[in-house]
Amino acid sequence: MQLVAVLAMCLAGTAVRPQSASPEAPVRLTLADAIQRGVQANLSVLLATAQTDAAAGTRLRRLSAALLPRVNAQTYANYQNRDLRAFGISLPGMPEVVGPFSNYDVRLYAQQNVFDLQSMNLLRASNHDLEANRLSEQDARDLIVRAVAALYLNGESQQARAEAAQSRVTASTTLLKLATDKHDAGTATGVDVLRAEVQLANDRQALLEAETQRQQALLALARAIGTSPRMPIELAEKLAYQPQAPDGAESLITAAMTHRADFRSLQSERAGLVDRQRANHARSYPKLSVNGNFGGIGRSVGGMQATGLIQGQIDFTLYDRDREGEAVEIRNQLRSVDDRIADLRRGIEEDVQSALLNLNSAAQQVDVAQQGQSLAERELNMAQDRFAQGTANNVEVVTAQDELTRAQENYIVAVSSHVDAKFALARALGDTEKNVTEPVPAP
Repeated sequence: MQLVAVLAMCLAGTAVRPQSASPEAPVRLTLADAIQRGVQANLSVLLATAQTDAAAGTRLRRLSAALLPRVNAQTYANYQNRDLRAFGISLPGMPEVVGPFSNYDVRLYAQQNVFDLQSMNLLRASNHDLEANRLSEQDARDLIVRAVAALYLNGESQQARAEAAQSRVTASTTLLKLATDKHDAGTATGVDVLRAEVQLANDRQALLEAETQRQQALLALARAIGTSPRMPIELAEKLAYQPQAPDGAESLITAAMTHRADFRSLQSERAGLVDRQRANHARSYPKLSVNGNFGGIGRSVGGMQATGLIQGQIDFTLYDRDREGEAVEIRNQLRSVDDRIADLRRGIEEDVQSALLNLNSAAQQVDVAQQGQSLAERELNMAQDRFAQGTANNVEVVTAQDELTRAQENYIVAVSSHVDAKFALARALGDTEKNVTEPVPAP
């Protein structure tokens, strides 16, 4: 009796323990939400932003050198004596060393460039460099948008596969119940029941695999958007086919040359090199500046007198061997940028053409897959009716189920390919984030 009482107390203690905390609510993500999170968390975008900020600082320095005055203050107080003979002063009756004496000086110095063509061209080059860095940052964002969109699409595809697998499990469960009922009624054999059980086991196995693939796809998406893998994610959008008929290749290629951030960045980089080339030529030109100072000087603080100076200055460079070496460097950099621009132009044309081919091909595949899935569903319904009426065994039903499985997979692959082709076209055209979330309109 004592043992029973102790066990009862233990069970009672277990019953009153607080339950574990409920799991966190899943984060419901749209494609636009995922893209925003991915852009904010990605390292390459953060590094590109830092480079843009550094280029802005370089431009500010060039602006200061070319247009802004330089002002500084200086003050000193000294206590000294002087050896006159050291300065060539030697008169009868005059002491060799004078002092000690003190003097004080407080002064402002200012300098302003009036004409410095080299600095002006370097400033213009810095403006182009800053624009090139901003466009490179945008290109980095476009690449991340494309990558996150692909991961989101993979999650949608795996979700569609999991749902299709669940529907097949439901159908197989119904088929097993039908086979069992008919066997109990004496109108079906044990083989029919066993065959239905095997089919259900296979479909359950496929469902487990599909669910695992879905979870792995969500983990990859979470990593890309900077979300903890322990945080559950739910996709707010499902895989869906939306027909799209973009403009012709020529007009799209022209638009891509205008909007692609990487292409525009190279153009800005080239413009900056042209300005550097002009600055190199201007190294031999005269430079005009104005400088001066104003302040007080005296033997004591109370006896300081105001003094100042203003002067114009012209500098000439008579010999500068470094200028020739810099000119060679810039010429080679220009040639390199021109080659990269030409190569990227061909790459953009290829990207647009390839995306259009894949888009058209995927649209045709979706049409065929839709027909195949519709036919497979009709075949399964007819086979189920024949088995229910007793005019056939469930071999036809199992075969039709396998055909429907292939048809469903074909449809998912075709729709995924079509959506991915739209993403690829959005990347090829530039301004990827807008084009991905707002597809290119039909003509």
